[in-house]
Amino acid sequence: MQFKMRILAIFCLISLVAVPASAFTADSLSIDVLENGNATVTFSYNLGWAEKVAVFFRVADPATELKNGLESNSGKEVAVSEVTADSASFMIQEYAHLITGAGEVTYTTPMLSFASAEEILSGYWFAPLISVDLSPAETTVTFSDGYVESFNNAIEIPKISHSIALT
Repeated sequence: MQFKMRILAIFCLISLVAVPASAFTADSLSIDVLENGNATVTFSYNLGWAEKVAVFFRVADPATELKNGLESNSGKEVAVSEVTADSASFMIQEYAHLITGAGEVTYTTPMLSFASAEEILSGYWFAPLISVDLSPAETTVTFSDGYVESFNNAIEIPKISHSIALT
């Protein structure tokens, strides 16, 4: 009986070592700047098996980590709108700074960086078990007139200024 248990333990150990590292990967970030300067932000991500287990047992919460990252970058309070298994949506009041003058409104969004969030996540006890990539494969910032700025695989999104003519 002990021989069978040892064989089973060895197989379990081999399977754990052979399993590739799990990952938290940012798929897309969509920032929709509304006419009043508020913004809806949707972050889509992929969770590996370790992250799914951590979320299930409430060890980690991607929505809370992303909310904290958005708050520290924007300096504004962020409200979580919706959370699914592979995305989180947020509402940020007064996200863009508005300046009205000369027949137009200029919207300026803050710079966003997820580099510090990556560093924080790498400090968790389960960090050796996972790989974290918070640079979204595609980021889009869309303004109320339909103007879009896009970025690929960027961990930092620069400050964006865009002017819209008053009607």
